[in-house]
Amino acid sequence: MNIILFDNPQDRIGLKPFSDTRPLAHIRLGITTIEQKWRYHLPGTYSFLTATYLRKKFPSIEAPINWCINSIIFPNTALVKAIKQLQLHEQLVQNNTLLAFVAEPKVLQHYYHNGFKNLDAKQIIFQEPITQINNKCDIFLLNETMLKQDFQEMRARITSSPIQDPYTKVYNTANILIEAGVIMKAAILNAELGPIYIGKNAIIHEGAMIRGPVSIGQGAQVMMGAKIYNATTIGPYVKVGGEVSNTVIFGYSNKAHEGFAGSSVIGEWCNLGGGTMTSNIKNDYSLLKVWDYQQKNFVSTQLQFCGSLMGDYSKCGTSTMFNPGTVIGVSANLFGTCFHNKFIPSFAYGGSSGHIVTYKLDKALASAAQTMKRRGKQLTPAEQQILIYLFEESLKD
Repeated sequence: MNIILFDNPQDRIGLKPFSDTRPLAHIRLGITTIEQKWRYHLPGTYSFLTATYLRKKFPSIEAPINWCINSIIFPNTALVKAIKQLQLHEQLVQNNTLLAFVAEPKVLQHYYHNGFKNLDAKQIIFQEPITQINNKCDIFLLNETMLKQDFQEMRARITSSPIQDPYTKVYNTANILIEAGVIMKAAILNAELGPIYIGKNAIIHEGAMIRGPVSIGQGAQVMMGAKIYNATTIGPYVKVGGEVSNTVIFGYSNKAHEGFAGSSVIGEWCNLGGGTMTSNIKNDYSLLKVWDYQQKNFVSTQLQFCGSLMGDYSKCGTSTMFNPGTVIGVSANLFGTCFHNKFIPSFAYGGSSGHIVTYKLDKALASAAQTMKRRGKQLTPAEQQILIYLFEESLKD
């Protein structure tokens, strides 16, 4: 099957700033990304139908017949079965949500630019339950559900490696899955309240405390004395320390020092300086508002808990403090010890006293390149062009 995971342009706005640098299917919840979940449930050739400026890095591979699946929808057995049964010029819908359709390549670009409205395809109603993400807060809100689901699927096909260290304390071993190459010394793993997954070649340093449900990605490091708990995902090659609760860190980012991150989402290639605090609840326990990119204003989340939502390549200095519900765009560079504004646009540069200017493009690109170089990666021309596009768009706001 030639499978194309498509982004509805409207959904991309709701999931900014994380959609700014990736197709929606590259968002991570639980142990894996949305794309990886679909690959497990529905084998095939995968590509993306996404925003034009992302297509050089994330191209669409089109075949004579294409099974197109909405990127914000998570797979389940019933949904996969229904998608397999779709024929050419048929679409699968639930209420007002287009779940999937089968089409020839000549119409795909038209469908994207039309927001996938009025498809020339027969409607088939899907009535079974589905799970989907609609906005940026859903990433941490749904993370516990996805962690548990991913864990069960991975445990069915992976044999856990034994814990060799005699000084590591484990509770409920049956709910722990450890892949090959993990190094762990004198840690505490408590899986009584939820599963713990530790990916290949991860390092769990002395004194680290992990209480499930938690996922530690491939090559990640949990620093000495870290406290990781309550539906947290630490993505591949992340360094994490301090206290982390109900937070998703996509990959290659650093929160290596003391400080708190709760009810938050941190993108790729980010750095949180030592002592950074992401407050996730107001003193009066009232409901929180966050920045809405569509309305260009703060809107209610109907949530009591929400921390910081930080786009890729953004950084903050030592002892930075963020108010509950702070949204930070792509490639922001922040410092200062007072609380920052609750909305920080992409390519913002400056301190917390209100002196925010636009980050110079050449310096932002150099910072991104240097950040990746430290992990043995290179900022590709395609990735550079994405950042240039986003910078030019930020000047229009």
